Amino acid sequence: MTTQVSDGRDESAEERSDRNWAELLQELRVMQMGVQILTGFLLTLPFQQRFGDLDTFQTDVYLALVALAVLSTGLFVTPVSLHRTLFRRHRKTTLVTLSDRIARFGVLVLAFVVTGTVLLVVDVVVNRTAALWSSGCALVLLVGLWFVLPRLVARGSAASD
Repeated sequence: MTTQVSDGRDESAEERSDRNWAELLQELRVMQMGVQILTGFLLTLPFQQRFGDLDTFQTDVYLALVALAVLSTGLFVTPVSLHRTLFRRHRKTTLVTLSDRIARFGVLVLAFVVTGTVLLVVDVVVNRTAALWSSGCALVLLVGLWFVLPRLVARGSAASD
């Protein structure tokens, strides 16, 4: 049975789930690439000459970043694993809903990885005060761009409909 949904599309619930899944996969591909590059960067740091010069705070930040980067990578790959498990079980709506929530949490974790990376780099290159200010600004910027702006746009779109 095909139904008209509020966005003007003439599609069944299954077709909508298929479309939403395809769109989510495209978003995950973009995020996975960035997370993998950042994780790779972090994993190479201990093999640099200056790594031994890090103080305790910098080493702790580095280890937290590695853990968060691994978590972020895991979160962005989890929908693929879920798809493998739910494949051919007619659970596409469950898959899309759960994967969307996992991806949103992955974006939040990624914001902390990027912010923490700014903290570590600026602390090593400049000083701790500059690092704290820079990472604070980075966190505000990312939260604004990745969480606040989309909600404002969605609210504006809903008001104009």
